[in-house]
Amino acid sequence: MLERLRANLGLKLLSLALAIAAWAYFRLAPNPVAAARFEQTLLVPITTTGLKSDRIARFTERQAVVSVVVPRSGPVKPDDLRAVLDLEGRGVGVYNVPVQVIAPKLDIRSLSPASVTLSIERIEERRLSVTVRYVGQIRPGLVVDRVDMVPSSVLLRGPSGDLEHVAGVRVEVPLPATATPFDAMLKPVAVSATGTELSGIDVEPNLVRVRAAFSAVAPAKR
Repeated sequence: MLERLRANLGLKLLSLALAIAAWAYFRLAPNPVAAARFEQTLLVPITTTGLKSDRIARFTERQAVVSVVVPRSGPVKPDDLRAVLDLEGRGVGVYNVPVQVIAPKLDIRSLSPASVTLSIERIEERRLSVTVRYVGQIRPGLVVDRVDMVPSSVLLRGPSGDLEHVAGVRVEVPLPATATPFDAMLKPVAVSATGTELSGIDVEPNLVRVRAAFSAVAPAKR
């Protein structure tokens, strides 16, 4: 038995040493899989802060692409961080503002865009009378006797640059097939000089009552 143990003793000792070394490495060395840190990319809405109530910021890039290191607690949610443009103290004009990522306890690796070019405009108000546009097929002999509108004017509110393009406010009244009265709540819309409806402008009130009376006139005899 002793001779068997002594046989290849050096090889056996080497194997034992290698086994102990391997055990120590995997036991004491950091686990490369556990230590690996992964990155996560999120789309975060870009918001503003510090803007006065009578101002509006206009910019096209509405989302930031943010890359973060995934914490040990698990994947990050978009609500865990914010992308903010600080407009405190800025007046009307054009600016290039850096995007600030607010993400406590998160390791931010990359951000795009790093800044946003925007314009700040003043919010203004204008009061205009509402006009009527008749739409539909024109009936021979059909005439408009009277049109009443309540209210007859509306308040427009929007950026100064948009209000400059407003040529008027109108409602569209459909022409009836016969001389029947019309009574309905209609939406007034702001239009340009070419009659195109303009967006981005608030109209108050958003509905007006329109009452129209029509009558039929017999064609003149020749």
